[in-house]
Amino acid sequence: MADLRLALLLNAVSPAVGGVLVRGEKGTAKSTAVRALAALMPEVEVVPGCRFSCDPRRPDPDCPDGPHAAGPGASRPARMVELPVGASEDRLVGALDIERALSEGVKAFEPGLLAAAHRGVLYVDEVNLLHDHLVDLLLDAAAMGASYVEREGVSVRHASRFLLVGTMNPEEGELRPQLLDRFGLTVEVAASREPEERMEVVRRRLAYDEDPAAFAARWAGEETALRERIAAARALLPAVRLGDAALRQIAATCAAFEVDGMRADIVMARTACALAAWAGRTDVAAEDVRQAALLALPHRRRRNPFDAPGLDEEKLDETLRQHGGDGEDDPGPDGPGGGPGGGQPPQDGPRDPAGAPEPAESAGSGEPSVPEQSRGGRPAGKGDEEREQPGGGAGDQPPARASEPFRARALHVPGVGEGAAGRRSRARTVQGRTTGARRPQGALGRLHLAATVRAAAPHQRARGRSGPGLVVRRGDLREAVREGRESNLVLFVVDASGSMAARKRMGAVKGAVLSLLLDAYQRRDKVGLVTFRGSGAEVVLPPTSSVDAAAARLGSLPTGGRTPLAAGLLKAREVLRVERLRDPSRRPLLVAVTDGRATGGTEPVARARQAARLLAADGTASVVVDCESGPVRLGLADALAGDLGGPAVTLEELRADAVTSLVRSVRSPHHNHRRAA
Repeated sequence: MADLRLALLLNAVSPAVGGVLVRGEKGTAKSTAVRALAALMPEVEVVPGCRFSCDPRRPDPDCPDGPHAAGPGASRPARMVELPVGASEDRLVGALDIERALSEGVKAFEPGLLAAAHRGVLYVDEVNLLHDHLVDLLLDAAAMGASYVEREGVSVRHASRFLLVGTMNPEEGELRPQLLDRFGLTVEVAASREPEERMEVVRRRLAYDEDPAAFAARWAGEETALRERIAAARALLPAVRLGDAALRQIAATCAAFEVDGMRADIVMARTACALAAWAGRTDVAAEDVRQAALLALPHRRRRNPFDAPGLDEEKLDETLRQHGGDGEDDPGPDGPGGGPGGGQPPQDGPRDPAGAPEPAESAGSGEPSVPEQSRGGRPAGKGDEEREQPGGGAGDQPPARASEPFRARALHVPGVGEGAAGRRSRARTVQGRTTGARRPQGALGRLHLAATVRAAAPHQRARGRSGPGLVVRRGDLREAVREGRESNLVLFVVDASGSMAARKRMGAVKGAVLSLLLDAYQRRDKVGLVTFRGSGAEVVLPPTSSVDAAAARLGSLPTGGRTPLAAGLLKAREVLRVERLRDPSRRPLLVAVTDGRATGGTEPVARARQAARLLAADGTASVVVDCESGPVRLGLADALAGDLGGPAVTLEELRADAVTSLVRSVRSPHHNHRRAA
């Protein structure tokens, strides 16, 4: 929380730092802390009556409410504008009245949230769940400092410069790299494990609930002092000097950590200057550079969704020493502003040099390190492959390390859906290529100009048209029907039985699933993980947007026991049934990773085939990844794929680019089964 407090205060001192991304577990008061920032921001001078908050000293010449005459401004508090995750495009950028624009030639524009946030704070809670098309609009406005609303040649532009603050729970999925880089600073928030601190949190919360006014009055003095310190730091900021020595440290640090682009260098420089002003100094010191690196670089170090954000502090200190630091400027646990050093949440247990908790993880895979011997001390050998035990635990093997992930070809759900925007299957979306026109369903979205003209043309004489303009009525308007790509629910059903327990085979299986998870991350899918072994099946990970959470669960997956294939398929069917109720527009894709064997109970093979046919009857698109190995192949996975109504592909075929290019589409369950190869 000290890191979060410091990062927010630095942005209040210097909005040019670029905002804050707050990552952390649920229930850690992320949103509460962010909303408290608005009361500390200095007031802004605006042109009276301007809906776009123009500065009276430098009014926007293109303001839709302009031009503004010279005159005194009016003071008002800086706004904290919240962008809901489910907001529409018109709510974000504003809405243009197309009917009046076409029929009257009037730019009747209703400003959106980007206009309201100008010269203030734009706060996005659960920013990682924001729809892709809204993310694109947010990126454009943040990059250009302006928002454009265009509808078939009619356009409105207004200034939109804001401090972007986002909060997110990493368990629900990660951010797109482009948006991640737009946040100047990032902090990790975790609940305190100290009983005394937790007790104080409860005391204050109960005191607030009992008498909010008295609670606010109790802390009013400290809040006023903090506001005055922010104002003093803002006034001092133009006098802060960033010397060549500090600038060299900044450039060397960004180069040493191999961050992409130059934005990190600029953000670090601005943050270091803000830190110096906050401390009441006019020269940037090595301690400012170090703290700036801990806040500005961790989220820029991620190379794939399975990497945890973090920074090797030993490497950071060594870089600073080599390029001008003397090693004495390390602020240690009590950094500038009273923070604990920035960049990493407190965690229990020993830490490796990169700041990650034990056990150590392999690079890029999220796989925990495991000994090369089984629990009994015997090396894992070939005989493990077919050893099956009556129960789920007697024959357990320790988790196997995944093989190196590879680039997987896309699997698509057949047909055209209407789910959330993504990059997997065909769908009717608000973005994409135009495929037709229709009467507006509710508020007019994207105008189809040609269809509107065709609808209005036959009625011009009856409407008394006398001039060159077209007489348009509401009933003539047509909106464009667009086709793009949607995201899907990819549900993995993984066989973790004794027949899969050979370390070499399970490592290959995990590598294939990790590759498909990486593909799901890039295509904005939700993912889920069901495993079956021993006497039943388990939902290891309910459907979520957090692909790295699925990778972590997969990494710790034990194997052993019998193969209750029917239980695994029925459990998957139940998960999909519940998800259809929660999100009926998101179409599922079932990926069964198994060798096709079914053991345990009465008639295990017949029950497995019946469960597969039930999934096919539900219309679930499926693909079977055949994990059978050895010179003699029983073809059980092929039979399972036939009952599911989808294709089957071996692990070798999934890894080979020349062959996986054939596995681009999952055939409909109602088509005849044909092996993908």
